[in-house]
Amino acid sequence: MKQQIIFYVLSRMIFAEAVVLLFPMAIAWYNRDPNVVSFLMASVLAGTVALVLRSRTKIAAEKLTLKEGIAITGLAWVVTTFLGMLPYVSGGYLNPLDAFFESISGFTTTGATTFTSLADLPQSILLWRAMTNWLGGLGIIVIFIALLPQAGASTVNMYRAEGAGPTDDRVLPKLRDMTKALFIIYISFTGAAACLYLIGGLDLFQSLVHAMATVAGGGFSSYDDSAMHFDSVWLEGWMAFFMAVAGGSFGLYYRAWHKGLHLLWRDTEFRAYVCWLAGCSVLIALVLMMELGYTPGYALRLSTFQVSSVATTGFVSTDFDLWPEFTKGLLILLMIVGGCGGSTASGLKVARMVVLFKSTWNIVHQKLSPRRVTPVRLGSARVDETQVLRIGQYFFLYMVCLALCTLFMTWDGIGTFDSFGIAVATLGNVGPGFGVIGATQTYAGLSDFAKVTLCVFMLLGRLEILTLLVMLRPSFWRGERYW
Repeated sequence: MKQQIIFYVLSRMIFAEAVVLLFPMAIAWYNRDPNVVSFLMASVLAGTVALVLRSRTKIAAEKLTLKEGIAITGLAWVVTTFLGMLPYVSGGYLNPLDAFFESISGFTTTGATTFTSLADLPQSILLWRAMTNWLGGLGIIVIFIALLPQAGASTVNMYRAEGAGPTDDRVLPKLRDMTKALFIIYISFTGAAACLYLIGGLDLFQSLVHAMATVAGGGFSSYDDSAMHFDSVWLEGWMAFFMAVAGGSFGLYYRAWHKGLHLLWRDTEFRAYVCWLAGCSVLIALVLMMELGYTPGYALRLSTFQVSSVATTGFVSTDFDLWPEFTKGLLILLMIVGGCGGSTASGLKVARMVVLFKSTWNIVHQKLSPRRVTPVRLGSARVDETQVLRIGQYFFLYMVCLALCTLFMTWDGIGTFDSFGIAVATLGNVGPGFGVIGATQTYAGLSDFAKVTLCVFMLLGRLEILTLLVMLRPSFWRGERYW
């Protein structure tokens, strides 16, 4: 492993974070709040770390191997998280562990918070929370490749290590051109959402904060009661729309932009994703009407918002912890499945579920007709057996992680259902769960052991497990064998 290229790329990324920290510092200076010093110190420290790393190498660029791409991606997420926690600690808002939890929750777009109240927080801190969501939504690696020239096509190894799902929709021969296009689409969605929120009655700051969290799939609101604070059909409707959009493939949006919107419905994964969200919304609305006596319009309003939210983001428009048990089961399934490959949402991804369903259905047919050979297809593309096997392996790993996280939480004294809800919400990077971390609760009351454990599982979910597991192998950091 070539340490010089790792130090070089990390130094560029950390320096970029140092620059980003100046934006909330400017807001703090404008509002004359004391966090100017906190953000300045964090920016200076990040810049110093970047300079130290840069001094360890004299190369400008070099081809990245897969091993170095994985190392850079994993280390970048950990380092940016540590630097991102500094304003919370130096400002006296959170202790170091809670600050690290808040930072990793922001960058992984989980939306789980350890703040017991947001009402008294200055705009600079609220903006930084939203910015961590927004930077982590499309992916810090993707944004880095889009904005800063690096080692050319070899950065695809960093790109893939960040976890984009089972398909390579976002990868083109000219990776930097592709990531620039994705970044433009990302900004466009954010700007459109902010404008619509402005029309809905929010001020410029609140519109920007909620737009960043919505499109990023993050869920960090500036209000303690999240979207419940608005009680607005206009705002909830557009938030639900943009949350659903954020769960779709940005690579597909790029192709649709150039070749026509008809490509959206022709895409198997996107079609399955839309039908899945729509079906769950209608089903939950029917249950709410029958069990709780809601009117059809109100039931559909609540169900559509929460279905879009738990599948992608984590905003809350009602206390769904009080809903019937069947609806909770559907919400858990939505959290597990998540969004499409190449989206800002996490979870297993719809494409994987489609492939697993089709491959299982083929096995049933083969039992009836042993000589029959039926390939698995995702749209017009054939999924080879190796890819099907990898998807099955990832599904197994995901279920193992859910089980382990649940066991760790029960070991800490949390009830079984609540523990499973915590595991699903953190590994799926959703945030709100059930019971002790329900729609109206925070993660502040959990033990230090639980918070440390959940930090690991949030990062596992965001990087799709394998990147971190590979880095945990001692052989990864030693010789070049198998690489």
